[in-house]
Amino acid sequence: MKTSQIIFAYVALFAIISFVAYATDPNQLQDFCVGVNQPLDGVFVNGLFCRDPNLVKPEDFFLFRGLIPGNLDKLGFSVTLVSATNLAGLNTLGISLARLDFGPFGLNPPHTHPRATEVFTVLEGTFLVGFVTSNLANNGGNKLFAKVLNKGDVFVFPQGLIHFQFNIGNYPGSGISGLSSQNPGVITIANAVFGSNPPISVDVLAKAFNLDPNTVKYLQAQFGMPGGY
Repeated sequence: MKTSQIIFAYVALFAIISFVAYATDPNQLQDFCVGVNQPLDGVFVNGLFCRDPNLVKPEDFFLFRGLIPGNLDKLGFSVTLVSATNLAGLNTLGISLARLDFGPFGLNPPHTHPRATEVFTVLEGTFLVGFVTSNLANNGGNKLFAKVLNKGDVFVFPQGLIHFQFNIGNYPGSGISGLSSQNPGVITIANAVFGSNPPISVDVLAKAFNLDPNTVKYLQAQFGMPGGY
C-alpha cells in the first residue's frame, strides 16, 4: 500500500472515531456535575451550571416518588420522565429514565428520540411494540420490526428511529424506559407534521401524503393548528 493510501486510511479512521465520539452525550470530566440554574453557583457545563462539589448533598441524587404515574391523555397514555431537569445529579451522566403508563388499549403514538436509544421493559400488561428503519439500501424501503411483549420482556428502539408502544390488553399496563441521553428529546410524528407552529403549508402536506386539502386542514385542526394556508 502506498504511503498516501495509508495516510488517507488513518485520516478516514480518525474521522469515523471522532464522529462516533460526538454522536452521544459527552463524558463528564469530574465525578459529577450537579445541575443548578444560578450562574453564581458554578460554571456553565453541558447545558447546566455545576454546583460546587463541596456543597453537593445526597439529596441531589434523589427524587422523592419520581416515578408516580401521571394522568392519561386522550390516547390513554402518560409518561413520567426523570432527567437532569428534575434530578440534578443526572447532569452530564448521559442517561435518563421514564415511566410509561397505559390505559386499556392505550397508545404511545409513533415518535422518535433524536438523541437517545431507548430500552423498554414491561412492568404490567401486553404490548405490541415496534420501530421502522430508515431507508434501506437497494430500494429496501422502511422495514418494520415489531413484537408482542409481556410482563418482564425487554425491547430496544435504536436512536432516532420511529417507534411506538401499544397496550393491546383489556387492562392497564405500564413499563420503564431507559434512555441513553440526559436530554433524549421527543418528536411525535403526527403532532410535528400536522401540529407545527406555524403550520406547514396545506399544499405541501396534501401532495406529500396524497390527501385532499380539506383532509389536511381537518388533521391540522385535530393536532392544535386550525386552518393552515
